[in-house]
Amino acid sequence: MRRSMLFLPGNSPNILLNADFLGSDAIILDLEDAVAPTEKDSARILVRNAITSRGYTREVIVRINPIDSPYWQKDLEEIIKVKPDMIMPTKVDSGDYVRTISAYIGQMEEKYGIEAGSVKMIPLIETALGVERAFEIASADPRVAAIFLGGEDFTADMRCKRTKEGTEIFYARCRMVLAARAAGVDVYDTPWTDVEDYEGLIEDAKFAKSLGFTGKSSISPRHIPFINEVFSPTEAEVQYALDVFDCIEKAKAEGKGVVSLRGKMIDAPIVARARQVLEAAEAIGMYRPADSQKGER
Repeated sequence: MRRSMLFLPGNSPNILLNADFLGSDAIILDLEDAVAPTEKDSARILVRNAITSRGYTREVIVRINPIDSPYWQKDLEEIIKVKPDMIMPTKVDSGDYVRTISAYIGQMEEKYGIEAGSVKMIPLIETALGVERAFEIASADPRVAAIFLGGEDFTADMRCKRTKEGTEIFYARCRMVLAARAAGVDVYDTPWTDVEDYEGLIEDAKFAKSLGFTGKSSISPRHIPFINEVFSPTEAEVQYALDVFDCIEKAKAEGKGVVSLRGKMIDAPIVARARQVLEAAEAIGMYRPADSQKGER
């Protein structure tokens, strides 16, 4: 389960050393914005060595430089050999962009004897054109496991101010979630950039969850516990999900075709949501079903 994703600069040895202990479900080792042009070569080597030596227990995502830069191919040549879980290409605005990156990853997989297609992608969408083509991007290639909204660059491209209220990115958020769900992939929300405003972070994360986002990214380790809590099911939600399956099982035993719980009909969408809750709870250790159950009762 990937509730939280933490951006970490790829040119900081101390941060890379401690990345596994910062609480996020995934770490994003950044070779793009956080790294000056003069440090690109050393950063990609540092990230490569960190992945190799640390043996991270968190999911490892590496953000590479955009396709119109002279760095992206070198990024992939250095990083794919150590088999990160995912590559995050930046400024993605078309399906062709995704396929170009995927093809080059494929070449590197073949070169280094890595199983074809094992390195996944999470395109970073941060332009107006990218948002309008979100479904095209999300469905462009089997490597795409998720898409990701970059709010800061998006608002710059839209020539509007980035605000805490987030009105200016509401359409983009909705468009991204719809595209991801239609394509059958996950979708991640942009970071909350005020490091000290925890109340604002919590409200923003709750709103993102209400729209259908799978999880949220962060630029600060201090935000991770709040994000994880928001995107985790509550004990009450887990209990209700268990009650849904208990109710269905009881109705089957009694030969009833109509099922209700607490005065409400239990239909297919409710069952689907209950299963999603149990799967999420199991993934983070809140729920330990018997092998025969697994939410399939």
